[in-house]
Amino acid sequence: MKNLLVLVMLFVSFTNFSQVKGKVTDESGNPLAAVSIHIENTYIGTTSNEAGEYYLAIKPEGKHTIIFQHLGYKSEKIIYNNDGLKTFDIKLSEENIVINDVVINKKDNPANQMIRNAITNKKENSELANNYKADFYSRGIFRIKDAPKKILGQKFDNFDEILDSTRSGILYLSETVSKITYKKPDKLKEVIVASKVSGNDNGFSFNSAASANFDFYDNYLQFQLNVVSPIADNAFNYYKYKLEGSFFDENNNQINKIKVTPKRTSEPVMEGYLYIVDDSWAIYAVDLSVKGNQVQMPAMDSLTLKQNFSYNSKTKTWIKNSQTLDFIAGMFGINMSGRFTYVYSNYAFEQEFNKRTFTHEVLSFENGANKKDDAFWNQSRPVPLTNEETTDYLKKDLIQTKKKSKSYLDSIDAKHNKFSFSDIIMGYGYKNSYKKWALDYGGFIKGISYNTVQGWDLNTSLTYTKRDSDTRTFSILETNFDYGLSEEKFRSYVTYVNKFNNQNQSEVRLAAGSYLAQFNYSNPIGKIINSVSTLFFKDNYMKLYERNFINACFKREILNGLTLDAGIAYSERKPVFNTTDFVIIKKDKEFTSNNPLLPEDEITPAIIKHNLATGYLTAQINFAQEYLSRPDGKFNLPNDQYPVLYLSYEKGFAGNENNYNFDHIHSRITYDVTLGNKGNISMNIKAGKLYNAKSISFVDYKHFNGNQTYVGKDDRYLNVFNLLPYYSASTNDSYVEIHAEHNDNGYIMNKIPLLKKLQSTLVLGYHNLSVPKRRPYHEYTVGLDNLGFGKFKIFRLDYIHSYQSGHQKDGVIFGLKFLNILE
Repeated sequence: MKNLLVLVMLFVSFTNFSQVKGKVTDESGNPLAAVSIHIENTYIGTTSNEAGEYYLAIKPEGKHTIIFQHLGYKSEKIIYNNDGLKTFDIKLSEENIVINDVVINKKDNPANQMIRNAITNKKENSELANNYKADFYSRGIFRIKDAPKKILGQKFDNFDEILDSTRSGILYLSETVSKITYKKPDKLKEVIVASKVSGNDNGFSFNSAASANFDFYDNYLQFQLNVVSPIADNAFNYYKYKLEGSFFDENNNQINKIKVTPKRTSEPVMEGYLYIVDDSWAIYAVDLSVKGNQVQMPAMDSLTLKQNFSYNSKTKTWIKNSQTLDFIAGMFGINMSGRFTYVYSNYAFEQEFNKRTFTHEVLSFENGANKKDDAFWNQSRPVPLTNEETTDYLKKDLIQTKKKSKSYLDSIDAKHNKFSFSDIIMGYGYKNSYKKWALDYGGFIKGISYNTVQGWDLNTSLTYTKRDSDTRTFSILETNFDYGLSEEKFRSYVTYVNKFNNQNQSEVRLAAGSYLAQFNYSNPIGKIINSVSTLFFKDNYMKLYERNFINACFKREILNGLTLDAGIAYSERKPVFNTTDFVIIKKDKEFTSNNPLLPEDEITPAIIKHNLATGYLTAQINFAQEYLSRPDGKFNLPNDQYPVLYLSYEKGFAGNENNYNFDHIHSRITYDVTLGNKGNISMNIKAGKLYNAKSISFVDYKHFNGNQTYVGKDDRYLNVFNLLPYYSASTNDSYVEIHAEHNDNGYIMNKIPLLKKLQSTLVLGYHNLSVPKRRPYHEYTVGLDNLGFGKFKIFRLDYIHSYQSGHQKDGVIFGLKFLNILE
């Protein structure tokens, strides 16, 4: 009886919908992709796939008129009488665009007036879709063509099983079906009903309505940079317009086809066509492109955004029903292309939403969203799969089944786990993919460095990692080994990290052992830069002490937006001294001592051997934090409307002498805000005070990140004073530290002749440090970021001017942003 009831319900659910399918072609029989297909005067619709095929489910009441609409072609109508599954193959003929017989000049350009009308009326047209609920479908596909066999000398065989004989194929294919609730300007709630990833039966697609929210009625469209809309309030500062002609749609609305051309192609602007409805001046359709270098995405060649709007004669509104985003990208000989397809349907417009409708959770998944069967997808998918996509699902399902087998995983591991003699020097990795663990040996080449305490320093590591990809949790056990040739001393320490909950980001960290630490725990100078400055310029800036320790830390997000991080440690701190004066390039000057307070004194240590326990508690507060909820974790989203606040308390206690004990209260605020298309401002402000700290160890002073090498290694200089000696301002009292940068994202640079060819950005900065018994220290900076060659934008160049109580200094910092990856 129960099974019979299920069958009856299934029959009823299928008979509640009639179905129309077919193929849309041009007059020559060529398939037309992204054709907008909708039921007249409703918000029920779909779009055709890349093969021109379409599928539309229709509720059975009454007779329906189905409209087929595509840019550059005349719209077609068919009548459907709800008589079951019907196939309608549609041929669209090219639109007869009437070319206006007018003389275009700067004083009398009809396109300019149409754009002015569109700008004047955009608020009214936009407000027609202020609040709504809708069904949303998205599909993403990435393709690779002629993939190389090697990249930079390394084998590129990750995708060999899914590529054809030409080394081409689909790398990624996914779909989502969701329910969305939207309130302008920025309130969005999405519940994903179904999610499907080719080759991963437990995967969750990252396709979402938020990532597809491109609204040309707004002044800016959010890509990597804010792109100026062709009907932005200030659009005439960026675009030129030409009326290419007009045509009438199926409702006798006059549609004006306007060519959009950037005034300066170096700026974040688009090029293509904008279709505007006469009289209402609403958007009928969009077909616009932007180049990757215009939005600071060097790996991206181009992005093309198309939108279609349908007209409802009952409500007199134009509503977006479909959208595609195509891209072409390439780097290191890898050529990729892809498309995101989005369909909006079943709109329900609301006057107002309940205050509880929108919460900080902007996206969630229904239970079992990634377990929907083929019957569900065949019924719910508004855009049919192409043969290529269907084949990809079938092929990768078979590959996935094989890839889960122990015999297959063992065979792949056997290939990867082969050992060669060079691995002793270069490093070696061993995997057991079936049991999801790996063992990695770091080798010696990557860990060689030089400092005046150890001489040549040989460093390597042995790491055990176990991961659970379904829950995004992991455990890492790592042992580091270190030997100084000149010092003739071996040190080692072990760390254990266990992230055991990705919903609240719970993480335990344990460590114990011995190593050489910089007095400033932020490690202001890296091993590579210090090695070069020491060996070639005889500037041994790195100052070290020996730390023998044991510590434990725990971190968890207690509430949404509130994360607590607590830790306790016990350590022995011992002084160390220079043991070598070896250099590659001889200099007349002498090395400084390892005592940052007495650089000329090789005898007096910076610290006296002592023991101390320390504990800390840090609260990180992300105000109004929004997040995505997925079965495999909670993913927090940045919010540039509010700063991030850090509050910390640190306690030094149980010292072998009381004078080493201390209390340290400090806070930090970081803030990033985007200024439309005029760049962004970033700030990092710190303040704190040490109590009962008159005679504490120099290790526990508050140190500030200086720089004496004239080399920068960070993307942004929001935590460094680039002309400040490393330990010149260290304090055991109160302090205030301010860093601020404005990156114009090309807003100014893109307008300067010749310089705009660099495709760089202008960065202005200010840095301030205030501590007792010293005059405030200031740095003023101006620089160029995003420098490089072709698609490799990895350099930055800054001029720095420092000022302190009448003392001034100038310098140039060469930014090598790849150094952070190497160190």
